[in-house]
Amino acid sequence: MASDTWQNWAGTQSAAPRRFATPTNTRELSSLVAEAAARGQRVKAVGAGHSFTGVAVTDGVLVSLDNLSGIDSITPTDDGALVTVFAGTRLHALNDALWQRGYAMANLGDIDVQSLAGATSTGTHGTGARFGGIATQIRGIEIVLADGSVVTASADENVELFEAGRLGLGAIGIISKITLACVPRFTLRAIEEPDTLSHILDTLESDRLGLDHFEFYWFPHTDRVLTKSNTRLPGDTEPDPVGKVRAFVDDELLSNTLFEGVNRVATLAPAAIPRINNVSSRLLGAREFTDRSYRVFASSRRVKFKEMEYAIPREHVTETLHEIDRWMKKSGTNVAFPVEVRFAAADDLWLSTAHGRDTAYIAVHQYHRRPETEYFAAVEAIARAVDGRPHWGKMHNRTVDDLRPTYDRLDDFVAVRDKYDANRVFDNEYLRQVLGD
Repeated sequence: MASDTWQNWAGTQSAAPRRFATPTNTRELSSLVAEAAARGQRVKAVGAGHSFTGVAVTDGVLVSLDNLSGIDSITPTDDGALVTVFAGTRLHALNDALWQRGYAMANLGDIDVQSLAGATSTGTHGTGARFGGIATQIRGIEIVLADGSVVTASADENVELFEAGRLGLGAIGIISKITLACVPRFTLRAIEEPDTLSHILDTLESDRLGLDHFEFYWFPHTDRVLTKSNTRLPGDTEPDPVGKVRAFVDDELLSNTLFEGVNRVATLAPAAIPRINNVSSRLLGAREFTDRSYRVFASSRRVKFKEMEYAIPREHVTETLHEIDRWMKKSGTNVAFPVEVRFAAADDLWLSTAHGRDTAYIAVHQYHRRPETEYFAAVEAIARAVDGRPHWGKMHNRTVDDLRPTYDRLDDFVAVRDKYDANRVFDNEYLRQVLGD
């Protein structure tokens, strides 16, 4: 934050704000918001910069929440604990701190570098047909509003602010604390193995979605996939992690170092991608291990990419993947990155991509040195045909007019925004795109 410009992790967004700010407590955050509003300046908060969209971009005051970090309080409950966490806490730090205290987050995504507020505000999710995204674990928020006032909200207090703010795109205010419903810590037994796409889709409803956490990666131009099946076990289960050598080979050498090299070759010779994918899909063999839940959920990803992800009704996952495959064959477009497929339970969050329906997530990626426009546009059109909803933190071209039909609480959200930020202190171009003026 020391330079004159800011850029997100993927390099898809940048900003040249009038001022960078790094408040160390809620009082400082409140004061800077009030001062900026009085001067007619916009204010946006940023966490780890892992969103691909411009959700955090501003030409006003860009607020880093890095100094608002750590656990504030823990209240034990019958089924876990209510844990209040400062909003800028990175997920990897929170997971470790929770484990040391006997707790864990009920579900996580596969990247843990985000801030807690950034992850929840953009609808970050993991996988598991019976589990919701991270924001479904929120039981309360402390939020700084456009006039600098600090307000707490929950299902029993300032209810409409809670409903809009827990997955709020940064449009309602800047969250300073989040209270999570955490569970007793647990381990995961992970089974990762190759399979075929045709077999996975044939057994998806009957077998795979009965697992606690299931996802798969389809290698385009092949019928091959890599599956990940995670089963929840008690926290005192003896760990049996991946050995250091195997971890280095699989997670460091193959998934990062070699994969970076593969994509550089693919950039120079796109015609070779089908053959490359056929080889790559056979390099990662089967493995089974048991470890702390958060260590299994998240993995290291250092190869830079651009990403679009769509949430579709779960019953449409097979036809959607087949349509993507048909488009690739017809267009002659070659894609080196696997297509990631995950699952989530229906929830009631107003702007959740899983609002009101059991959901399958289809994420497509493109190496950061290769063009993505045609590929992403085609997948977006295919997903929209089955009422797909774009991930708020990943690349898409949707606008408020075509989002409104798929979000029946979008107008309620906008009404809360109008009430608490009538002067659009927290506004930016991306919010005007997806929420209107």
